[in-house]
Amino acid sequence: MTVEPRPHYHQFALTLLSLTILTAAIYLGQDILVPLALSGLIAVLLRPVERRLTQWGMHKAISISLSVLLAIILVSGIAIFMSMQLSDFTDDLPKIRRNLSDSIHDMKQWVRREYNVSYRDQDKYLKKAQAETLDSLQSTDTLGFITGPLGTLTLIPIYVFLLLYYRSMLLHFVVVLFSEKHTARVKEVLGEVKAVIQNYMVGLLIETACVAALNFVGLLVLGVQYALLLSVIASILNLIPYIGGLVATALTVLITFSNNPELSVALGVVGVFLVVQFIDNNVFVPLIVASKVQVNALVSILGVLIGGTLAGVSGMFLSIPAIAILKVIFDRVDSLRPWGVLLGDQTPEEAGSNLFRLPRRRQKKIAA
Repeated sequence: MTVEPRPHYHQFALTLLSLTILTAAIYLGQDILVPLALSGLIAVLLRPVERRLTQWGMHKAISISLSVLLAIILVSGIAIFMSMQLSDFTDDLPKIRRNLSDSIHDMKQWVRREYNVSYRDQDKYLKKAQAETLDSLQSTDTLGFITGPLGTLTLIPIYVFLLLYYRSMLLHFVVVLFSEKHTARVKEVLGEVKAVIQNYMVGLLIETACVAALNFVGLLVLGVQYALLLSVIASILNLIPYIGGLVATALTVLITFSNNPELSVALGVVGVFLVVQFIDNNVFVPLIVASKVQVNALVSILGVLIGGTLAGVSGMFLSIPAIAILKVIFDRVDSLRPWGVLLGDQTPEEAGSNLFRLPRRRQKKIAA
């Protein structure tokens, strides 16, 4: 008895249903899944360190603990550095507020002159916006947004330790989840996923350091105060693909203009960030980050927006590695291969395909 293959529309419907269920699960279980996903990325990044310590004769639990402790020390060092820089920044807050008040006053005069809106009406709009902002900050959702990262920071080291400790068991579970005839394919997919995550995370760290260095040099040449602090903040925001660079530019321009209200300096900051973004997008990302993450820009932007809608800033950061993992899986499953083509960055012309090449019309020879 032969089994007829499923119709194409049946497979397409099942794929869409699976993606819908996965999206709903991420949205509903983001408080659990997002810290676990972040821990998985860190665990894969720390795996070479843990393996090297184990090769030196250390017990598995000790090597994992030292690897996690090393990561905590590095993150704590960055946090201490940021707090020291922020303490100097807060000392100049009165000056920044005074400059900002002068700028707001000039802006009010411009609005009154150009749009004939009285100062009283402008103050009403500002008070209304201020009241709405305070209400949103005092809501329970905001409290959860503030306390959520604190709980995540507590859980992530525990998750990382457990993921590294039970790594073999988890990998064995994924392998035995499929039939034996697919064992080689599953191991190949797992190895490729591991390589993609490691290359992406290492490349991301190198890219972040390079962007911070270029930003610092540019702001230092312009004489911008707190150039180091603003460069580090901008490089951290740059971890969010596409959108983070815009937010970093706007924030840096606002702080710089508040401290030094000169239009030339603000335009210089915009120019520096545009040049750095150009170098980052055309040199650092293709050479350092995108060598293993072959995802096109359209899917990346949509993925970042969807990730932000589902799980906030953490979802935006996790979107690119998640899409890269899905592409690895899609490329090795025959029924899902078209979705891998959709996520990839190789056009049919680059692949040497004549699928969308229209035949040329033959010209009739004119009889002599």
